[in-house]
Amino acid sequence: MGKLTVAVAGATGYAGGEALRILATHPECEVTCVAGHSSVGERFGQFAPHIPQLADLTVVDTTPENLNGHDIIILALPHGASGALAAQLDPDSIVIDLGADHRLECKDAWDAFYGGDFYDHWTYGMPELITGKAADGSYTRQRENLPGAKRIAGPGCNVTATTLAMQPAVAEGLVEPGAIVADLVVGYSGAGKSLKKPYLLASEALQSALPYSVAGRHRHIPEILQNFAHAVGLTAADASRFRLGFTPILAPMSRGILATVSAPLTEKGESLADDAIRAVWTKAYEGQDFVTVLPEGMLPATGNVIGSNAAHIQVAVDHNAHRLYAFCAIDNLNRGTAGQAVESLNIALGLDESTGLTKIGVAP
Repeated sequence: MGKLTVAVAGATGYAGGEALRILATHPECEVTCVAGHSSVGERFGQFAPHIPQLADLTVVDTTPENLNGHDIIILALPHGASGALAAQLDPDSIVIDLGADHRLECKDAWDAFYGGDFYDHWTYGMPELITGKAADGSYTRQRENLPGAKRIAGPGCNVTATTLAMQPAVAEGLVEPGAIVADLVVGYSGAGKSLKKPYLLASEALQSALPYSVAGRHRHIPEILQNFAHAVGLTAADASRFRLGFTPILAPMSRGILATVSAPLTEKGESLADDAIRAVWTKAYEGQDFVTVLPEGMLPATGNVIGSNAAHIQVAVDHNAHRLYAFCAIDNLNRGTAGQAVESLNIALGLDESTGLTKIGVAP
């Protein structure tokens, strides 16, 4: 059987470009269509000279007619743009949405943070997400829902870092669910490829850090709370049991997210020694090939995961403050977006989930 054909919409953006970079060397896939909007008719190599295998493809218009007929369709479009288009796509194709349109399960959450038309929730593409516990006490995972999936919703990049950092504590009841705080240092590619302030000029971005979407306004918040609810075996409707103070901070780096997530310890958390708390994380990520709990005392750094689908994690307890701190470093475009999507695609297809992916970063 020949390779699976792939069409990517939003091909000239950062997320679409990263998906294409990964798929260009995927042994089971062949990219045969790159779609865009303002770039229609242009040679793709003009926008992605770093992917020579795809340079001679011509960017076509983002229409159902151009996307249909492919085995796999990846939508790397702004929120609100994927939902209506997806409804017109071949039901037999695997469609992966890298945007937000199909992530949230509750319309109220969508209305509060996005607005506009609400679309059906798709199979969520975070294989390592804890979804509860089995009868034998082992964790159930979102991975179990991915085989054979035809519609996959890629998680948000900030969501990925925050969820992977703190979900073991949430699943085991080690922290107060109503007092979680996440501070994230984010590379500029996380803000997209739009020419708008404050992302426009290097003279403004370099040597400067800038918070954005502060005071509970960031659109990834309801998705994180949805994940925390699932981590304790609840539904998205129970996400209101959790509270999250969330502050992303743009930093002068092109890629990467470093999440620092903390919360007060519960009585159960206070009762555990540091090595027992650490054991919760090592157990939670045992067998999760792309997630590494670092040796004790070693802290995650974005520079160690760039270009990979890896997540590096550490946990520590501040006994004076009675708070638990969990850290996670990822590449926002790879692990946080396109790499995680390909990992989920591999599972949906019945392939080894590491196919075409790496956990080896580029350093320095």
